Amino acid sequence: MKKIVIGSDHAAFEMKEALKGFLQSKNLELIDVGTYSLDRADYPDYAKKLCHEVIHQNLEGILICGSGIGVSMAANRFKGIRAALCRSPHDAEMSRKHNNANVICLGSRFNTQKEIEAILESWFTHTFEGGRHSERLAKFENSGEEC
Repeated sequence: MKKIVIGSDHAAFEMKEALKGFLQSKNLELIDVGTYSLDRADYPDYAKKLCHEVIHQNLEGILICGSGIGVSMAANRFKGIRAALCRSPHDAEMSRKHNNANVICLGSRFNTQKEIEAILESWFTHTFEGGRHSERLAKFENSGEEC
């Protein structure tokens, strides 16, 4: 059974909980890094927890906040994380094929549960194409250290 990490802030807590059954039906073992309630929670804290697991266990992750923007910005601060905000199945496909995304970021206020399930289905279906895309990824792998 493949493991995947999932996390959210309070704005997306209900969506995270609703998606668990869908993800388990795909034979995925979930590591839930929180939040665990509707109480106010700051998305950078959960992005950091998720990224730690993704990096140290070589896993993939799902981050959800109200818009998906905050968690994607926070996650991409960590070396080795390639977080992609996806609002459509096509976004998810391209994030995998061309960008080798290891974290997908979703907005609970922008997509319905059914739409997010379709986005995740696409993300899980597609894989990295490599080739010229590998060269492009290598160009920014360490770019944060250059500035």
